[in-house]
Amino acid sequence: MQGSDTVLKQVLAAFERESHLILQNHPIHMSFSGDTLTVAGEVPDVASRKRIIHLAHSLSGAAELVDHLRVRVVSPVGDGAMRDSVCERLLQAVDFRNCVICARVKGQVEILRGTMDAAGNEDGSGAIEVTVQDGVVTLTGQVISLSHKRLAGVFAWWAGSCREVVNLLDVFPAEEDNDDEITDALHLVLEIDPCVHADQITIKSLNHTVTLEGWVSSEAERRRAEQDAWYLDAIDRVVNRIDVRA
Repeated sequence: MQGSDTVLKQVLAAFERESHLILQNHPIHMSFSGDTLTVAGEVPDVASRKRIIHLAHSLSGAAELVDHLRVRVVSPVGDGAMRDSVCERLLQAVDFRNCVICARVKGQVEILRGTMDAAGNEDGSGAIEVTVQDGVVTLTGQVISLSHKRLAGVFAWWAGSCREVVNLLDVFPAEEDNDDEITDALHLVLEIDPCVHADQITIKSLNHTVTLEGWVSSEAERRRAEQDAWYLDAIDRVVNRIDVRA
């Protein structure tokens, strides 16, 4: 197996070719322990983070990868404010109107809506607990579909100033993940995002790669649609072929 310094050089070279970005102000560290590769450091955005992790996994030959990469936040907010922002988005979302929403505050669980007894009844859609520590949002609990799980993760990123989202939500009844599921989840996200005209964008998913096509009226909207795709769980690559038409 190659040394960690060699793998790091290969990963950064491939990253620069693919993204045309140089991470000279964002130091990345890699280290092996047996067949396990640990990747740590800070990156400018979620897209860079996912690209680095995907390249490290594919180029290192490691049996297991430990991800300690975080997104650098220019204007951080406190953990409490971030937790409140994530919870507020979940409370206001139509797709989670029957879901119990909880926040973990100073080690204690505070139920913000519903009761735990109602979470699993026929009208309920599960329960989500939000924890924030050092700018990292962790979601635990249970939801009724993979799309709901992915949507909850995107809401956490939308809250802003987030360094990472750890989405540990269980899905019940269990669903098999596939390309159609990823496409459906991203359709849902784009339809909810007020900054994107979802009806002008088509989505194709293949082996955890999402391709976006269609047209929008500004470069900002084009970038926003791509960013929403990167926010989804289990996305390794996003190909943005959206045209900008004034």
